[in-house]
Amino acid sequence: MPAPSQLDRTFAALADPTRRAILARLAEGEATVNELVEPFDMSQPAISKHIKVLEQAGLVSRGREAQRRPVRIEAAPMAEAVGWLERYRQFWEKSYARLDGLLAELQGIAPKTKN
Repeated sequence: MPAPSQLDRTFAALADPTRRAILARLAEGEATVNELVEPFDMSQPAISKHIKVLEQAGLVSRGREAQRRPVRIEAAPMAEAVGWLERYRQFWEKSYARLDGLLAELQGIAPKTKN
């Protein structure tokens, strides 16, 4: 079995709602593990495990500022995932536009045009 790609690691990390919530919090700015624990009914070691998964996927990084170890969100892996999803969004939009045209033709009305 081939090694998982970056895209595989990104989607695997995003599959968990706790990790998505951690990323949402980090989108507001960096935070320490203790700050990330606050809104969850979880232990610090449990949150640390989630952060480790996010770190292995490249979605977060940890810094070192004196005694502080802030966790920061990293944009590149998410941008790759968005690019991958965008191709499919375009496919479905075109498919729905064709379906709208067909339905309009069957109903005998002119299809709406996009500006």
